[in-house]
Amino acid sequence: MDHQPKFFENLSGTGKAIGVLTSGGDAQGMNAAVRAVVRMGIYVKAKVYFVYEGYQGMVDGGDNIVEVSWESVSSILQVGGTVIGSARCKSFRTREGRLQAAYNLVQRGITNLCVIGGDGSLTGANLFREEWSGLLEELAQKGKIDEEAVKKYAYLNIVGMVGSIDNDFCGTDMTIGTDSALHRIIEVVDAIMTTAQSHQRTFVLEVMGRHCGYLALVSALACGADWVFIPEYPPEEGWEDSMCVKLSENRARKKRLNIIIVAEGAIDCHNKPITSEKVKDLVVQQLGFDTRVTILGHVQRGGTPSAFDRILASRMGVEAVLALLEATPATPACVVSLSGNQAVRLPLMECVQMTQEVQKAMDEGRFVEAVRLRGRSFENNLNTYKLLSHKKPDAELPKDLSLTFQRSKNSGFFLTNFNVAVLNVGAPAAGMNAAVRAAVRVGITEGHKMFAVIDGFEGFARGKIKEISWGDVGGWTGQGGSILGTKRTLPAKYLEKIADQMRTNNINALMVIGGFEAYESCLQLQEARSRFEEFCVPICVLPATISNNVPGTDFSIGADTALNAIVETCDRIKQSASGTKRRVFIIETMGGYCGYLANMGALAAGADAAYIFEEQFDIRELQANVEHLTEKMKTSIQRGLVLRNENCNENYTTDFIYQLYSEEGKGVFDCRKNVLGHMQQGGAPSPFDRNFGTKISAKAMQWISKKLKETYRKEEGKVFANTDDSVCLLGMRRRNLVFQPVAELKTETDFVHRIPKEQWWLKLRPLMKILAKYKTSYDVSDSGQLEHVAMHSPKEAETGAI
Repeated sequence: MDHQPKFFENLSGTGKAIGVLTSGGDAQGMNAAVRAVVRMGIYVKAKVYFVYEGYQGMVDGGDNIVEVSWESVSSILQVGGTVIGSARCKSFRTREGRLQAAYNLVQRGITNLCVIGGDGSLTGANLFREEWSGLLEELAQKGKIDEEAVKKYAYLNIVGMVGSIDNDFCGTDMTIGTDSALHRIIEVVDAIMTTAQSHQRTFVLEVMGRHCGYLALVSALACGADWVFIPEYPPEEGWEDSMCVKLSENRARKKRLNIIIVAEGAIDCHNKPITSEKVKDLVVQQLGFDTRVTILGHVQRGGTPSAFDRILASRMGVEAVLALLEATPATPACVVSLSGNQAVRLPLMECVQMTQEVQKAMDEGRFVEAVRLRGRSFENNLNTYKLLSHKKPDAELPKDLSLTFQRSKNSGFFLTNFNVAVLNVGAPAAGMNAAVRAAVRVGITEGHKMFAVIDGFEGFARGKIKEISWGDVGGWTGQGGSILGTKRTLPAKYLEKIADQMRTNNINALMVIGGFEAYESCLQLQEARSRFEEFCVPICVLPATISNNVPGTDFSIGADTALNAIVETCDRIKQSASGTKRRVFIIETMGGYCGYLANMGALAAGADAAYIFEEQFDIRELQANVEHLTEKMKTSIQRGLVLRNENCNENYTTDFIYQLYSEEGKGVFDCRKNVLGHMQQGGAPSPFDRNFGTKISAKAMQWISKKLKETYRKEEGKVFANTDDSVCLLGMRRRNLVFQPVAELKTETDFVHRIPKEQWWLKLRPLMKILAKYKTSYDVSDSGQLEHVAMHSPKEAETGAI
């Protein structure tokens, strides 16, 4: 549906004052949100104030409420916690405290508040808003303010952003800080795994989450834990024996370590706490395993924010300012939230109410309801974990879905499994192994025989194919690169040999995990169906590439890990200049012709410019950028960062841009350049990539099972799939995971430059420019509609968000 773009230039903040505060527990990414609110506020000509120490600072007033400038938020993007402080405030819970807070705000003309905190902080803000006019009247009666002030500041606008590492707020897929907390947990788990393996130990890890098991659940999914305890899904009666059986079975399969993750609020089905010590004692007593407990505690709140949290917080901060500018006295207090890949606004109290409903459901023992209320994302995580963590006995594997009848030469019928092959194609991407593991385990659970193809289509042609079992993929989630091996070779020149191998091994379906080459490969296989009947089988492509250049999906497996590598390096590079006066760094990123890494890396690292192929530039723009940096260096900011995509322009190379900046900046700043290269492809996968790879792979395997059932011809005893919808790519589109026939994606593809014709992240490009103080247009057509918190059905959880 075409829409007329709506630009925010029509929204003026002149005469408005915005107060920004952080309240409750701190979370990584809060500073990125504060920075975005300040800079966007100043950009639209509003006054912006810091409220130090949360609500306590609002009540105390004085130096706790200070007007800020553009430079005030320089260099805070990469800092964890909150630079404006956060405090629990008893006095704000009293009417007298709120009266004093109202007086302090009116004195400075602040009638717009941006509150970054958890549900308690946001509920307090809403109460303050509801009481506002009454508080002003009381202040007027006491003679503290005049009647004119009562009229002028008649209503208070509130916009909330949820900063909480627990991800315990309903209505949003991710809260600010959650992804960074997962990074801390996974770093610890990866480190513990090596020592546990050395000594054949069992480790019990306790993670935060007094009322919400999100961190425990996702970290269990991301590291392939043997068991997880969360408050929303207590184990069934007799769990002690079941857990010990599972642990000893894993040891019998030659697994040298066991990982058990416990949320601090974990309970059994009688609402009795399950502690990490209790679990440890149980394992020691029943199994005699060498068992240790590690309590992560406040480590999870610390450290630098991840790339995801910085981008999320920056987007939310800008959206919050837009929401405040558009607010009217009739607008309810809203919370800026993330749904899939979309920034949305939801009524604050609807979200708070549903969050409280979850706790109520758990208190009353309605655990199925509690999981449903947590939302699609949580439910998907739980279902995927259950699918992957426990191997069903062979007797329990499905007989109807994936076991089919073939006629025997001798007599009657016998049962035979479907054979499904998994292969990696293209350059390696972190998270590929997690996707392979999920495919293999879900395939086995669905009753299939799983085959691994070594070295992509080249290996396929040479017959490098072997059956792979449940235990073979144990411990794969945390491994970077591609364990199966991957090649860029397309199948076109090996079609006959690949068809032979498919016939020899009786392959009934293919899962291809890779980047643009994987997508092109499946197009070639589909086109070859008329010549080779062997390719008339269900085929599913999973996008996995650091470049994020595959059509049909907003995200690819591996792109988040690469983005984090870029941002981490940029942080170090910026830090290296802290002792040097006035220096600009030119950094080259990978990505082919796709500018995703350069653009999003620039947004997450706080860069001044990002040169990409999708937005052509000329010498005049380069000159304008140099002048912009020259002006910037006259302020207290003395570092510059410029990112360049490797193929953004064949003439304006990294060397050219470096030399131009060096020459033009003479006497003002000096220049350094850095080509990041293949370090962007390496490293352990980020929690997002492990989780995303695992979930989309599990979903793809279920789709393959469904297609096998639909396309099996009983009378011929074989699978025959020849329609366009039997070769699909599974991608994340805005808010949903969608299977799209690759043939239909051809029209959306620029094959010369290997990128999609339309890319969602280009809409965020002006955001990076605004936050770097450039004048630009920003299309806010997607903003502005206040939505409602949707209750979803169990069916939606299957089709919904990641």
